[in-house]
Amino acid sequence: MPVSIIQAADDSAGVESENATAGHVAAIERGNYLLRAGGCYACHTDAADGGKPLAGGPGLHTEFGTFYAPNLTPDMEHGIGEWTLDQFRQALHKGLSPDGKPYYPVFPYDFYTRLNDQDVNDLWAALQAVPTSSTPDQQHDVSFPYSIRSGLSLWQSIFFREGRFRANPDNGEMFNRGAYLVNGPAHCAACHTPRNSYGALDWSRHLQGADNLPGGERSPTIRARVLKARGWTVESLARALKNGVQPAGDRFLGSMAEVVELGTSYLSEKDRRAIATYILTEPRRR
Repeated sequence: MPVSIIQAADDSAGVESENATAGHVAAIERGNYLLRAGGCYACHTDAADGGKPLAGGPGLHTEFGTFYAPNLTPDMEHGIGEWTLDQFRQALHKGLSPDGKPYYPVFPYDFYTRLNDQDVNDLWAALQAVPTSSTPDQQHDVSFPYSIRSGLSLWQSIFFREGRFRANPDNGEMFNRGAYLVNGPAHCAACHTPRNSYGALDWSRHLQGADNLPGGERSPTIRARVLKARGWTVESLARALKNGVQPAGDRFLGSMAEVVELGTSYLSEKDRRAIATYILTEPRRR
């Protein structure tokens, strides 16, 4: 075989290898972006106790009990190192563990079910690149009857609807991107929408604020007409998601300050404007 042909084959293989490596690095970067957008670091890192990133979060105190976000590092025993991509996708899209058990809705799979396949793949790539931690998961402290996990299957059959996000062609690109972020990975509506006595979101009062948040906090309404009456604009809301400063000069406090510090401040200017565009547009459709 001529040397030139052998050399060409070697060069082609090298290019393919470089492209594959570059593609993997890009996927990890996109996935890390989504980990920030989704608040994963905030929930799955016990920063106050010196915990490693994504190795398990502090207790989330609710009216149903205290829940602990698990270890998301690729540790084989205590993390998700033995999971497959399909099992990861099942957790996000269906709210089911690798062995088919339903998750408590404190894990916002009712939002992550809207994630497209590319974003799921990118998240998976990013999590595989996280430094491992052998920190064991803390057991939830949930009172009876909520401690009976099998009852969650009934809860899901009543309140959970699986399905990917579908852009509305009647709305613009920025609106649709904002709708995807607010009701998908960033799950803003998880805190700003009321829940019923069973812990399920009341979508009929979408973004109208809630008074039964974990830790006893209350979230304000972020409906467009209310925010506009208070002087919010797309520009000021996008800016507040970056620096945490409201139009009147006050800073966000409590959980929203953490959301900005650990989440939305890392978003691109375009995505912050997309969120602001969606929230400040009436009427709003999910």
